[in-house]
Amino acid sequence: MQRHFLFLLCRPLLLACLMTSGGYALAAEPVVAAASDLKFALDEIARAFRKDTGQSVRLSYGSSGIFATQIRNGAPFDLYMSADESYVSQLVAEGHTRDAGKLYAVGRIALMVPSSSGMPVDPGLKGLAAHLKAGKVKRFAIANPQHAPYGRRAEEALRKAGLWEALKPKLVYGENVSQAAQFATGGSADGGIIALSLAKSPQMEKLGRYAVIPADWHAPLRQRMVLLKNADATAEAFYQYMQGPAARAVMRRYGFALPGETP
Repeated sequence: MQRHFLFLLCRPLLLACLMTSGGYALAAEPVVAAASDLKFALDEIARAFRKDTGQSVRLSYGSSGIFATQIRNGAPFDLYMSADESYVSQLVAEGHTRDAGKLYAVGRIALMVPSSSGMPVDPGLKGLAAHLKAGKVKRFAIANPQHAPYGRRAEEALRKAGLWEALKPKLVYGENVSQAAQFATGGSADGGIIALSLAKSPQMEKLGRYAVIPADWHAPLRQRMVLLKNADATAEAFYQYMQGPAARAVMRRYGFALPGETP
């Protein structure tokens, strides 16, 4: 009787173990390591993917450079969506990927300031220059150029405008461009250069004003995605979905230029 009671008591735990290990394992969602400029666009695409296919992925946002390092160290990602294709090329050469991947977008950058700011926003950054000269810029946000592609492009644009040296002591660096956007609109800085895709989101548009910086002021933000060695079928399905019309329409709406289209 005592043995029978113990079996009944332990049976639910045994079944739980069987359902989460070995051949009875519950399918885990594949993890997409995505550049943080994709935050709002990719959230929307992932919802559409789930609605259209019944499958889902888990999205992890961050700096492209940091993700590349994590992949080298064995992080369990299935799909890597970088804001700079050079990181993908490095991982391909090192043997971490299935193939060379696909170009999925070309990004843009924008100057953004809080709604309460008196700084004019213009593509040529003349308003920023005037405010800087008048001593009205105390802090200015960009992503960290050491590992964030959007930070490097922000630096290039500021150098083109002749503002880099004057702004350098005032810079606050976001770990990624999403954090830089929070600094630029949330009171931690007087403005910043962020991804256009973030500035165009309904969430960010409520917080500030922006102007798109000319594309020829910086090197192209060619964004490439690639399946990693152990990617599962759902990750592959999402990879294909990203190349389809529904995903492309969302990306276009968030300001990305798309492969095969004239910017």
